[in-house]
Amino acid sequence: MLRISKLTDYATVLLATMVSDERACLPASQLAEASGLELPTVAKVMKTLARGGIVESVRGVHGGYRLVDEPTDISVAAIVRAMEGPIALTECSLESGLCIHESECHLRGNWQRIGQAVEQALEQLTLADLAAPRPPRIAIRTEIIETVSG
Repeated sequence: MLRISKLTDYATVLLATMVSDERACLPASQLAEASGLELPTVAKVMKTLARGGIVESVRGVHGGYRLVDEPTDISVAAIVRAMEGPIALTECSLESGLCIHESECHLRGNWQRIGQAVEQALEQLTLADLAAPRPPRIAIRTEIIETVSG
């Protein structure tokens, strides 16, 4: 199973919270309250996002965190890279020399292609896309048909 870390998941929740609030600068305590996450976790995630250039920290009485760019200009790939580092599905697809089986394995190029496809898909989605309300659910009607044995 391909999976992002919990902290990256929390980062998307916090960033979506920032998009939905009209104020430009939100303190970690308010983000924690709005998201339902613990304050130490929020502080850790926001510091990581700040190091990754997604948000900036503003000091002072009205300080907090604000997005560096517009939500439409922040890709999901940028968020994942800020939280996780380079996007790669296997170690060998990231850089050579990390796997002891590299010399006899011929799959590296294919894993690189797959990783690039995943990264391109994440580049096409933005924070604005993540924060947008979900499309309405389509109700699917199911009927139970009983058969009667004769």
